[in-house]
Amino acid sequence: MNRLFGEYRHLIDAKGRLFMPSRLLKVLGEPFFISVSSDKCLNVYTLDQWEKLEERFENLPEEEEMERRRKFYSIAQECTPDTQGRVLLTQKLRDYAGLTKNVVIAGAGKYAEIWDAAAWDGK
Repeated sequence: MNRLFGEYRHLIDAKGRLFMPSRLLKVLGEPFFISVSSDKCLNVYTLDQWEKLEERFENLPEEEEMERRRKFYSIAQECTPDTQGRVLLTQKLRDYAGLTKNVVIAGAGKYAEIWDAAAWDGK
């Protein structure tokens, strides 16, 4: 299995689009998925990892994880980059992670994370 690694600094443009590094796109494949993290960042998953997460969610007792499941699925988005390697991040995703203009995309093994650069640098 290919792993996602490295740190990449990019800008979110005025339309909310983020350039995804080609090195990560090769591992992520298409489509890939972006959703919230328990940290104040976004997680980026391959289709395979996404399906594993869905399976875990579906096997949890509904009363224990309903709120977590709602947040995870309702804000998530399926992504296919445009010809320039950009994805449009919804306003809800940007607001959740406090993303402004400067972001860091960091590999985290089985998934990647998208952080506001100031939050990443302050860690």
